[in-house]
Amino acid sequence: MINVDNAELKKFAALAHRWWDPNSEFKPLHDINPLRLDYVDRASGGLAGRRVLDVGCGGGILSESMAGRGAAVIGVDLGEKALKVAQLHLLESGLSVDYRLQAAETVAQTEPASFDVVTCMEMLEHVPDPAATVHACAAAAKPGASLFFSTINRNPKAYLFAIVGAEYVLKLLPRGTHQYEKFLKPSELSGFCRSAGLETAEIIGMTYNPLSRVYSLGRDASVNYILHARKPA
Repeated sequence: MINVDNAELKKFAALAHRWWDPNSEFKPLHDINPLRLDYVDRASGGLAGRRVLDVGCGGGILSESMAGRGAAVIGVDLGEKALKVAQLHLLESGLSVDYRLQAAETVAQTEPASFDVVTCMEMLEHVPDPAATVHACAAAAKPGASLFFSTINRNPKAYLFAIVGAEYVLKLLPRGTHQYEKFLKPSELSGFCRSAGLETAEIIGMTYNPLSRVYSLGRDASVNYILHARKPA
């Protein structure tokens, strides 16, 4: 069975044409992209010349920016409309990304142990079996590779900030974007990584200041966070 929630696909398909509009529902992705790009570049030891797999690439915001840093990027997603938008945007950017309508599990089977860096951002909270996605990412990664997973913590503060605040009060995201029960505690995600043979190198939080409207990385992982894992050499 394909690890996909068709309702989630339909939800993002309806918004796909707005993916590259920095003032659209995808504004938060545009705003946080420089932060997560710099973090991935630094923590992985540099993207230039590396083979990168971007799982759940959507419209390609992160994929393109990693290609801009000199990486050979393959972006996979099961959202056909989002991928078409991503492919069209390459005509504007002039960058090169290999976009594929594939699941992470498919890549793990067809190209095992092939990637220096694997990213899976803002996706695990949208699939039925996040552990399976982590396992697929691990299988696709080379020994010694860096893997990056970003998602949302599951606790009352995360519910208040990520759903009530972001979707209803500040209206940073459309209502219904997230489901609280699908959020993942860092301990749970770390467990998925251990089960997949990965070692957790770091967990770093991402916070948003509603007054300055600025995102930043730091120690506070109580809401949004990035887990950096390594596959043992």
